[in-house]
Amino acid sequence: MRRALAALMVGAQFTCACSTLGPLPAAERQYLGRFAVATALDGKRDSGSGRFKLAVDGHAITLDLDSPLGSTLARVEVNAQGARLTAPGNDGPREVRGPSAEALTYEVLGWPLPVAGFRDWIDGRPVPERPSRDRTTGDQTKAFDQDGWTISVLERFNEGRGPPRRLLFERPETPSVAPAISLRLVLDEPPLVR
Repeated sequence: MRRALAALMVGAQFTCACSTLGPLPAAERQYLGRFAVATALDGKRDSGSGRFKLAVDGHAITLDLDSPLGSTLARVEVNAQGARLTAPGNDGPREVRGPSAEALTYEVLGWPLPVAGFRDWIDGRPVPERPSRDRTTGDQTKAFDQDGWTISVLERFNEGRGPPRRLLFERPETPSVAPAISLRLVLDEPPLVR
């Protein structure tokens, strides 16, 4: 399953790309947009793109990754009970559970997807309970390091005065262990707030 989902994340065809996992749950904030991911490990590079939907309700987070055609490829859910990754399969949805989204996606995908950080990072701020380092420069690019990732706000809505529109999440390679990851997010519109 690790190889199938890793291939899925970098744009390879998935056997059940026509399947969906149902709508996102109702949430305080919802984000819709596009993603592009590039990975590199020991000189091997992969990339892919698609659409994402993110629902944030308190500390509960649901992230859907969709193919460019709109079929749900994977859903990652994080709440007080831990994390769950669900993906369509030939015999119905396949589900894997773990203590955290980062540990679960590392186990399944071979690299950690920082879903728990998305709650704050997508709004251009570090998670308040954890250490971070400001990397903001004079060129108006707000950036910070947290949990081994560098988060950069590349563009904002409302002529630079609104919430983030384009973001870049980067993590360096750990040779022979975990790939370098570059994850670009482009939001369709400011977050939908309930």
